[in-house]
Order: sequence, then C-alpha cells, then structure tokens
Amino acid sequence: MAGLTLVYDLVLYISISTIIFFIIKRSRSRRLRLPPGSLGLPFLGETLQLIAAYKTENPEPFIDVRVKRFGSIFTTHIFGEPTVFSADPETNRFILQNEGKLFECSYPGSISNLLGKHSLLLMKGSLHKRMHSLTMSFANSSIIRDHLLVDIDRLVRLHMDSWTDRVLLMEEAKKITFELTVKQLMSFDPNEWTESLRKEYVLVIEGFFTVPLPIFSTTYRRAIQARTKVAEALSLVVRQRRKESESGERKNDMLEALLAGDDGFSDEEIVDFLVALLVAGYETTSTIMTLAVKFLTETPLALAQLKEEHDEIRAKKSKQEPLEWNDYKSMPFTQCVVNETLRVANIISGVFRRAMTDINIKGYTIPKGWRVFASFRAVHLDHDHFKDARSFNPWRWQNNSGATSPVNVFTPFGGGPRLCPGYELARVELSVFLHHLVTRFSWVPAEQDKLVFFPTTRTQKRYPIIVQRRNES
Repeated sequence: MAGLTLVYDLVLYISISTIIFFIIKRSRSRRLRLPPGSLGLPFLGETLQLIAAYKTENPEPFIDVRVKRFGSIFTTHIFGEPTVFSADPETNRFILQNEGKLFECSYPGSISNLLGKHSLLLMKGSLHKRMHSLTMSFANSSIIRDHLLVDIDRLVRLHMDSWTDRVLLMEEAKKITFELTVKQLMSFDPNEWTESLRKEYVLVIEGFFTVPLPIFSTTYRRAIQARTKVAEALSLVVRQRRKESESGERKNDMLEALLAGDDGFSDEEIVDFLVALLVAGYETTSTIMTLAVKFLTETPLALAQLKEEHDEIRAKKSKQEPLEWNDYKSMPFTQCVVNETLRVANIISGVFRRAMTDINIKGYTIPKGWRVFASFRAVHLDHDHFKDARSFNPWRWQNNSGATSPVNVFTPFGGGPRLCPGYELARVELSVFLHHLVTRFSWVPAEQDKLVFFPTTRTQKRYPIIVQRRNES
C-alpha cells in the first residue's frame, strides 16, 4: 500500500510540476508577439490532426487550412512541444542559413533515440562541420565518377537480372539502395548478412514518429529492439575492421576514414554515425526511385521521352557495357524527371530546429527554446511558386529553375551547413536505376496503389508492377 501511495504522490508531483511549467511558459509567451495559430489540446496539441492528415493520400489540408487562416508562418503544438511552422521560403532559408547561430538541430525524441546521440543528424558545432565535410568527400562528383558509379551500375543490373512477372518495386528499390549504401560505407557486397540487417532497419524506421515510450507504443518497442540488433551487428564489424586497420589492412570506404581519423572515435560513436548514414542512403533514395516510376507511369508522354533519351545512350553501348560518367552527363530530360520527382514527392518534407534565443522574424517573435519546422513540402506545392504545383510536369525544369518565383525556392536536400551530403549521389543512383529500367523493361501497374506520408513517404502496397523484358541487344 505504501508503494502505491508513493507512486500516486510521484505522479501527482510530476503532473503539477508540468502544469506549472506550462503556465509559466505560456505566461511568458503571451508577452511576446507569437505567430498566430492554435496550440490545440493540452499536451497532445495538434499532433493527432497532423498524423491523421499524413496517413491519407492528401496531407496538404493540414498545412493549407492553417496557412489560409493564419498566414505562411503559424504556431501549432506537435509531438509534445509548441512549434512554429514555416511555409514561407524566405523564412525557411533564414532558418537553414542560421544553423548554429540562432537555431540548433532538434528532432522528436523517437528519432533522436533511434538514430543515436552520435549521429550526423544530431551533431552540432565544429564536430558536425568536420563530419559533414568527411561525408561529402565520399559522395562528391569526382568520387562518384572514379569509384562509385561502377558499383552503382553493377548492383542495379544484378538486381534487375532476377526480375520476372510481378515485382514489388519499392521493396526491390530498398534492396538496391541498402546494398549500395552498405557497399559504400563498409565495402560489403550483397549477402545474407546485409539482407538480415536491412530487415531490422525496416523496423527501426517505422518507429521514427511514434511516442518514444516502449510501454505505450509497440511500434516504438519493436524499433528499439531492432536498433539494438543493428548496433550489435555493426559493432562486430567495427571491432573487426579496427583490428585489420591496426595490422595495416586498409579499405577505401567511410568506415576506414572514421577509424583512421584524428578524432579517435569510439566504437559506439562510429556505430551511431553508420546507423544514421544507412538510414539516409536507404530510405530516401529508394522512395524517390519508386515514386519516379509511379509518376512516369501516370504521365505517358514523359515516360516516352525518357525512354527515347536512354535508348539513344544504350544504342552506343553493348548489352553488358556499364554506364560511364559521360553517359550520366548526357541525360538532360532525366534530370528534369529527377527534379520534378523530388519536388512533388518531398521525401524530406522539412526540418526541425530549436530557437537558441528569442528570434524576431517577419514581425513575430519565436521564443527561446521553441521548436520550429521549416516545411519544404509546403513551398514546393505552393501555386505561388510553381505553376500547377501539385501536377507532375518534368518539362517545367527545361527552363532551368522550374519555379515561377525569382528566388530559389527548390530545396529538396535542405540547405545551409546541413545540406544533405549525399545529394549528388542520390541523383546518380536514380538516373542509373531509370536507365536500366526503361531500356530493359516495359511495365504496367499490377493494381491500384496510393501514396501515404506517415511515418514516412511511401506507397501503401509497395507499388506492385508487372514487368516484361524488352528486346535487349
């Protein structure tokens, strides 16, 4: 009985303390000119409305309704915190460019816990700058041209060799991108171990936008368990490679650079770093591949023009001859398709940051400690910036920017100090994938499928297609 009383007193104390904290916080906020909006229900805020919207094929109403009512900068309350939401390109650019000065990286607890405290996404200051530069050095144009392109071409062809009849395109794209990322990070070719690791990653990613309490969320509990298995598997690899490196046996990959660096990273730090890079290289690029095919299938004229471009490239090569850098640079319409897929799909819908001090912007004050969300999706799908913004139209990019706005409003890879270091690599992987797909196969959807956007952007049924081989010469 005494134990129950103690628990009751503890719960009561925490509840009262939380209420007092929010009263003080709201009292201070009332003295500031906050962006207009609604904090919704106590504690829950508008999180349930956000999740409900993103579980549908059309999540835009969550943004549209609030922008129409409050303007392009508004206050909401999601994932347990008051959040200023920006659908304004100038404000987004201000947020991105002032990383580390006025804003710092901040993500929901579920993402932070699953990626690990040493992941690139959560690093700050000079350490982030060094590690971001290191990552970019393994994914720049010269490295892709001289080292990575041959593996990208080989692994894409290897997977497509086994395709017959019905194919779950998103599943196949995930296998391709995961194996490419594992190869680039740790020099592993596809095997049972890499496939087993990938299946655990699926569970980790499912937990990204859940309540970060295992007792309340079975999805989060499974994700934590899977993350533990991933960390254990990667720790074995790191320990083995450290021994090899100390004995003079070296490989030319990201793991070797981490082991050989001057920072003296621990095994745990390296594992966290690898976990986040595997997520970044696997989940986003595979989804872009799938949605590019979906959008092209629904836009026959674009698909026909893409085929024509790639048939011309393939006509100059033998059947098994791999693509070279000059071939990649001879794909102008492909780059239009890539841009438009990135714009419409918005795999990275935006970024979370936290205000490091009271910040005045556009006549409003963002209080110190508040979270902000710079929405790329809201800008990319705004008719003020892109004509017929919610239609897939790759030809808009033939006039360079693709936008009707004079400023650069296209930010699929973020910007500022946290610009996605793998942006060029993702474009190359998608271009090579599309080349081999359209030159080797014709296809039709096996059944109707639709997009959903929570917890991540994907097709509901993994986009099943019926493939038929073209005459390959």
